[in-house]
Amino acid sequence: MKTFLKILLTAVAVVVLANILPGVAVTGYGAAIIVAIVISLLNLFVRPLLIFFTLPATIVTFGLFLFVINAIIILLADKLVDGFAVSGFLAAFFFSILLSIFRSFLFSLLKEEKR
Repeated sequence: MKTFLKILLTAVAVVVLANILPGVAVTGYGAAIIVAIVISLLNLFVRPLLIFFTLPATIVTFGLFLFVINAIIILLADKLVDGFAVSGFLAAFFFSILLSIFRSFLFSLLKEEKR
């Protein structure tokens, strides 16, 4: 159930950011849900491979290269989902940073209180 809520919250974040950022467009809520699912799957399968193969660059840049990897994930999602468009690398870069911030905030609302 929590995974389903995380996907829905990510879809809400995608819609909000697409309305705020120039260069990012999503056609509707259905496309936003598909984008959220695709981003989740890319983060699950492709991101670890990218991190492994770019480990020297990540170490040299003290982890800042992970932002570039996140932008690559967004660009891959752009290519895989028809109703989602990102105009270029810079738009994907800012979108990935803001999406990470939004997701962190929204996911913090899902955390259960420890007694």
